[in-house]
Amino acid sequence: MLGGVSVLLFLARLALASPFLLSGITKAADFAGATGEVRGLTGLEPAPVFAAAVIAVQLGGSALLLARGRAVWLGAAILAAFTLAATFAAHDFWNKPAGLAIRDATTFFEHIGLIAGLGLAAFLARTRAA
Repeated sequence: MLGGVSVLLFLARLALASPFLLSGITKAADFAGATGEVRGLTGLEPAPVFAAAVIAVQLGGSALLLARGRAVWLGAAILAAFTLAATFAAHDFWNKPAGLAIRDATTFFEHIGLIAGLGLAAFLARTRAA
């Protein structure tokens, strides 16, 4: 039974990592688009450097989350911190007009749920060999 629990925990971590993996791979495949997205959402410059950092965080954090032991905790923490910062930067529904505010509020709270899931993954990794 313990082996089955380990498989389920890995599958749960894979589900948590999937949006970051997909986003990181997509951004790496279309780096110009990733650079434009960083510039458009945040205005941060030099946008190519920040786009490369986003890709590294998304793919590196996902790899750590899918590993075993302490790496899981580190990957979850990296992805949670990234998600929190990105959520406040990109989905500031309190600054949007009514029509856009609902969409951004929904996405904002979906991301908060994702952060909670990453927190649970980190907790489980700290309390058992995930």
